[in-house]
Amino acid sequence: MMTNVAQRKKPDVNRQNITAITKVYWSHVRRYPKLTSVVFLFTVAVHIVSVITPLYFKKLFDAITFPGANVSETYPLLINIFAIIALLYSLAWIFRRISEFAFLHFDAFILSDLLNTAFENLLGHSYKFFTDNFTGSLVRRVNRLSKSFEDIADRIQGQLLPLVIVTTGILIVLFNRNTLLGIILLSWIVLFVFVFYRVALWKTKYDRAKAEKDSEATGVISDALANAVTIKLFSRHAYEQSLYQKITDALREARLISWKIGASIDAVQGIFMLLAELALLYIALRLWKQGVLTVGDLVLLQLYVINLFDRMWEFGRVIRRMYESCADAAEMVEIMNTPYEIKDAPAAKPIKVELGSIEFRDIEFRFHGTRKVLDKFNLKIPAGEKVALVGPSGAGKTTVVTLLLRFHEVYDGQILIDGQNIARVTQESLRKNVSLVPQEPILFHRTLKENIRYGKLDATDEEVMEAAKQAHCHEFIMQLPYGYETYVGERGIKLSGGERQRVAIARAILKNAPILILDEATSSLDSESEALIQEALKNLMRGKTTLVIAHRLSTIMQMDRIIVIQNGRITETGTHQELLQKHGTYQKLWKIQAGGFAAT
Repeated sequence: MMTNVAQRKKPDVNRQNITAITKVYWSHVRRYPKLTSVVFLFTVAVHIVSVITPLYFKKLFDAITFPGANVSETYPLLINIFAIIALLYSLAWIFRRISEFAFLHFDAFILSDLLNTAFENLLGHSYKFFTDNFTGSLVRRVNRLSKSFEDIADRIQGQLLPLVIVTTGILIVLFNRNTLLGIILLSWIVLFVFVFYRVALWKTKYDRAKAEKDSEATGVISDALANAVTIKLFSRHAYEQSLYQKITDALREARLISWKIGASIDAVQGIFMLLAELALLYIALRLWKQGVLTVGDLVLLQLYVINLFDRMWEFGRVIRRMYESCADAAEMVEIMNTPYEIKDAPAAKPIKVELGSIEFRDIEFRFHGTRKVLDKFNLKIPAGEKVALVGPSGAGKTTVVTLLLRFHEVYDGQILIDGQNIARVTQESLRKNVSLVPQEPILFHRTLKENIRYGKLDATDEEVMEAAKQAHCHEFIMQLPYGYETYVGERGIKLSGGERQRVAIARAILKNAPILILDEATSSLDSESEALIQEALKNLMRGKTTLVIAHRLSTIMQMDRIIVIQNGRITETGTHQELLQKHGTYQKLWKIQAGGFAAT
């Protein structure tokens, strides 16, 4: 049964996860050292200027309020201070623009790299991985990884880094002006950061619960849309709507809990800041009364407090959001750090297929490590032989094919092609030498020309058309409004089952690999189409080692040898006529089918 990734519990955002996420992000950031340095240095410069500027406002107000100051003598000084302030503002504007434009490029490059890394990683996972996971949820994980980096980078560059710079600068200035004010502000900052950091971590479990419900809702939509036709056929619209309603109700409650907690935290944080601001202002007024501070110092303190508190206000929210972003990224990073189930052996070399002989030697295979499917399975297929695999459902026919393609690893035994163990060669080279026409071919939402050309990317238009003619799909393609430029829809839904199979056959003809696998390749064809395609299949199979899973009599009869599989073992082997005389499983299967044809 497929495991819905949307229903898995989201990874806890612990130190191990954060370390793993940081490694992934840093591996991409360090590709752009110059860009990263520019962003960092000019971001620092902007906020150093923001700390220095209030010092000149202090000088300005001190000069204005200096007892007995002469206006004509003071005015030039004020103009000089004004010029410095204007220069500082100009520098801050220039630094900020450089920082922002550099950060735009930084973000764009790394987001693109992350998407490509995640995509490449996903494609490297095994056949089983994709059967165990919803496509929609995997797409969401990829998008969340890049979005997570964007959120975290934005908050570091726009909030956390400025907060560190501004806080450090303000504390240095205040300690220099008055130790008491510096101690009070430092104590408050330490207490504030400690309390609201802990609160932010505590709230993440509620944020995570909200995100889990959101993922679950996405998975349900993906599942329902993928089975939209089934829903219509069984008139289950109301049933599916009720299922989705239950999940969205749970999502609403999770959102409300998270949002209410956030609002409560903001309320407490507001009181915390208000009390601190009033306390600092009161102490500053007392110090002014004692002549310790000037009016400029009061202005300086107020400017610093406003600047600092504006940044501190977002601290708890920033931490919570960064942890939420880490939780989003953890899902994809978990996949990226999961070893591939099927991977090339160390020093694996490309396979060299000159003849195309195949041997299954003492193969043992179990699904999920428990249910035995193949048991000491042995089969030799000489180069160029056409072999059909028949047997009841669950006998292991399709497993033989998937093992040959190395979609699964055998538990024991070896599979050899031209004497080469396929576990010791690269997967890419192995699959380049095997063509598969599946029972239910799935096409890309691309043009018919692109889908056929997928078998040989450098094929000319003439080669594509010739393959289509041999597969007898040229006729229906030319009747379409845009011919070969017609888009086939998601998974090829705009085509009939028979049309999709003929396109898949054309793709295999174009690939022209030495080993051919036909998995019920004519099952969706009507009698007329099948008659047309049989000749094409004969041409396709000529000179190739062919392995066929088929129930259609017309396909089975033209094979050089028929292998009967039951309970993971070969029970009968021979030609069609030889097997009919053995009065075994094949004869029973033949009688069932022949009887059906006779009855119709």
